[in-house]
Amino acid sequence: MRVDLFDFDLPPDRIALRPVEPRDGARMLVAPPFGDFEDRIVRDLPSYLRPGDALVVNDTRVIHARLSGKRIRGELNAGVEATLIERRDASRWRALMRPAKKLHIGDEIRFIQSRDDAPGLPPSARNDENDLVAHVDAKGDEGEVTLCFDLSGSALDKAIEAAGEMPLPPYIAGRRPADARDESDYQTVFAHEAGAVAAPTAGLHFTPELLAALEAKGVTLHRVTLHVGAGTFLPVKAEDTEAHRMHEEFARIDMATAEALNAARAEGGRIVAVGTTALRTLESAATPDGRLAPYAARTSIFITPGYKFRATDLLVTNFHLPKSTLFMLVSAFCGLERMKAAYAHGIASGYRFYSYGDASLLYRAGS
Repeated sequence: MRVDLFDFDLPPDRIALRPVEPRDGARMLVAPPFGDFEDRIVRDLPSYLRPGDALVVNDTRVIHARLSGKRIRGELNAGVEATLIERRDASRWRALMRPAKKLHIGDEIRFIQSRDDAPGLPPSARNDENDLVAHVDAKGDEGEVTLCFDLSGSALDKAIEAAGEMPLPPYIAGRRPADARDESDYQTVFAHEAGAVAAPTAGLHFTPELLAALEAKGVTLHRVTLHVGAGTFLPVKAEDTEAHRMHEEFARIDMATAEALNAARAEGGRIVAVGTTALRTLESAATPDGRLAPYAARTSIFITPGYKFRATDLLVTNFHLPKSTLFMLVSAFCGLERMKAAYAHGIASGYRFYSYGDASLLYRAGS
C-alpha cells in the first residue's frame, strides 16, 4: 500500500511532553467497530471488559540506552553519542551512533560513567579508568554500528545503567532533556525484564488501583516480553509499505502463558493486548488456527491492512504518528477509514499523542 495513505495532519502541540497524573486519569477514546466514538478515561477500562477476558501486557524494562562519550584514535579525540538498540551477545550491542560516518572499525569508544563517590565531577577531572570502554566491531547501514564492550553479562548491564540515561523518543528529547522524573514516568508498572530502549507506552497508563479493579471484574493478567528497539522511532522512508524493512526485536511468550490464553479464549474470553508490542508478540506466536504456542525468537512482523489477526480481539494503545508503522498496525486492526475518523475525532477533541499521551480502546474490525 502507498505510505501516503497513512498520513494525516497532526498539530505539534498534540504531542505530549509529560504524562498526566495519576496515570489512569489519561483520556481514552473507545472505538467500537461501528457507531459513535466514546470519550472516556483509562480508569473506565473495566466497564468495557467482561469476566473471563485476558489482559496481555509487555513486561520489558527500559534500560539507560543513551550514552555519551568520546572516540579515541591516536592523539585525536572526538565526541560521540550512541543509542543502544539491540544486544547481540554478552558483550556486544548494536547501536545508532552519531557521527557514524567518521567511525572506523577498531576505533576505541569511551563512555563516561557516573561516579557516586564524586557527584558533579566535571568530565575534565574524571579518571579514564572509570570509563566504559568499547570498540567498533562492525558498521552497517543508516548509522548502525556493533560495539564490543570490555565488560560482559551483568557487569556490562550495571555499567550501562551507570553511564547511560533514559532514551526518550526524539519528538520529546528534541524539545526537552530527560530528567529524574522520566526515570519513573517512562517505566510501566509491569517493567521487569531489562532490555528495551523504548517503553511499551500503552502500559504506562496502568496503576495498582486499575489492576485491582480489573481483577475484581474477573479479568486475568498475563505477561509477555518484547524488548522494544529504536526502530520504533524510525520513519517509514519507502513510498510503498512493501519496500519497508522492520527492525527485528526479541519477543517471548512461555508455555504457561500460551496455554492460559488458549484456555481463556476456549471459554469465551477475549484477548486484550495492552500495546502494539504485546499484540505483535501474540501475533508472532500464533499458529495459523489462532492458537498460541510458546515463542522465544526475534520478530520483524509488519502488520498493515489486509493482515488477518489470529490472536488479538481488543487493543489498548496510544495515539500514533502519521505514516508510522504503528498507525499502519491500528489501521489494519480497525480499518484505515475507521482509524482516520477516530484520529480526526481525537485531534478535534484535544487528545494528546504518542508516548506520554492519551489512550484508545480499539475493537478488531468485524468483531
